[in-house]
Amino acid sequence: QVQLVESGGGLVQAGDSLRLSCAASGRTVGAYAMGWLRQAPGKERESVARITWNGNTRYAESVKGRFTLFRDKAKNTVTLQMNDLKPEDTAVYYCAADFRLPYSSVFPTQYDYWGQGTQVTVSS
Repeated sequence: QVQLVESGGGLVQAGDSLRLSCAASGRTVGAYAMGWLRQAPGKERESVARITWNGNTRYAESVKGRFTLFRDKAKNTVTLQMNDLKPEDTAVYYCAADFRLPYSSVFPTQYDYWGQGTQVTVSS
C-alpha cells in the first residue's frame, strides 16, 4: 500500500499563488508517475498535471504557463506550484500515484493510489 498526503491548500485571491505538496509513503518501491487532479462542485474530476518517473510533465490546457509540477524522488514528494490563480481553479485537488504506466505522460483514466484531497478556493 502507498499513502499519499497532500498539503498546502487554502483560500486566496485571484492572481495569487499557492503551492501544493504531496508526500508518498509506504510501499513506494519501483517506478511510478504522479499526478494532480481536481474536482470542482458539480463537475467531473479532471487531470491538472502529471510527471513521469523520468521527469516528463504534462499539463491541462487550462493551467499551462501558470502551474508547474516537480518532484523530489529522494523524498518521495511532488509539488504543484500554482501561479496567477483564477476563480475557475477553485476545486478539491487530489494527488495520485500511477505504478502501471510510470513513463507515460498521457493523462490516464485511473490511478492506483489517491490522497485525501486539499481544498483550493480562489476568490475574485
